Amino acid sequence: MGQQALYRRYRPQSFANVRGQDHITAVLSGAIKKDDVSHAYLFSGRRGTGKTSIARILAKELGTADRDIYEIDAASHRGIDDVRELKEAVTSLPYESEYKVYIIDEVHMLTTPAFNALLKTLEEPPEFVIFVLATTEPDELPETITSRCETHEFRQPSADQLTDAVQDVAEKEDKEIEPAAAAVIARAADGSFRDAFGLLEKCLRAADGDSITADLAETVTGVPPHELVSQIVFAGIAAGDAESALEAINQAEEKNLDPDTLFARVIAVVRAVLQIRLAPELAEGIQREVSAELYEKITKAADAGADSGITAKTLHTLLRYRNKLSADTLGHLPLEVAIVNMIDR
Repeated sequence: MGQQALYRRYRPQSFANVRGQDHITAVLSGAIKKDDVSHAYLFSGRRGTGKTSIARILAKELGTADRDIYEIDAASHRGIDDVRELKEAVTSLPYESEYKVYIIDEVHMLTTPAFNALLKTLEEPPEFVIFVLATTEPDELPETITSRCETHEFRQPSADQLTDAVQDVAEKEDKEIEPAAAAVIARAADGSFRDAFGLLEKCLRAADGDSITADLAETVTGVPPHELVSQIVFAGIAAGDAESALEAINQAEEKNLDPDTLFARVIAVVRAVLQIRLAPELAEGIQREVSAELYEKITKAADAGADSGITAKTLHTLLRYRNKLSADTLGHLPLEVAIVNMIDR
């Protein structure tokens, strides 16, 4: 049998270990200390932000044994019969704890009759029962359900928080990882700790030895290689060379790179140039997120000012074409049109 997945192995075990959700952990830990815990919680937020992890920590901090913690997947137990079984089960006393904690994940998947059946139990549960409802779609829940819960909205972790998490786990696994590689994984994870650890795991498997480079991370995650992005932005847009930029886009198409991801990366690099030019104190954070070679080109363009060929108008044009034309249906065409519009005048 293979090892446990990284995201499970390094799931936080206490409120102190949770990253980026201080506005929630402070309230929950305070409630426990004051013996003022709610009978029902609603945790909402994007996937991979730690909803079920914090629900389990809440149960553990209350002294709840594993056998008194029940995790239910509402996507596969969504009908009224499932909720009726739950209503019968909650009436039995805990095996060995003060509380029984029911964690219902993806609760928005319950049917309308199931929600109606759950309502009374949620409103007046036995004093030894605590419900934690978790969802990625809070707007799909009936108001009668949300109004009976203490609600907490989970924030999407920042790129820095994801990068730090990836580096910490790599270190615990006794592996070396380039800072730029950790940043690549963080970008590809798109605000999800779970996805970040999953991508790190793939990189560890693909690595030749105990080191993960930025090039390897780009290959595994599908994030556009920094060489292509650099060619589009600096050899193409900044230099006024449409041929060079379009050639790089053609290479991206041959590599089957996601058009929207490439466009977003081009915008991010142009934005980084303007950020360092106008707010130099942001340079350190930007340096952590890109390769040394790309950072050198970004700072050089920032120092050159408008003579670099990259201005606020450049960013505005890119954003306008990305918003106006959909990469979902047009592939790399929106980026190509934006480049031609800027250069062929």
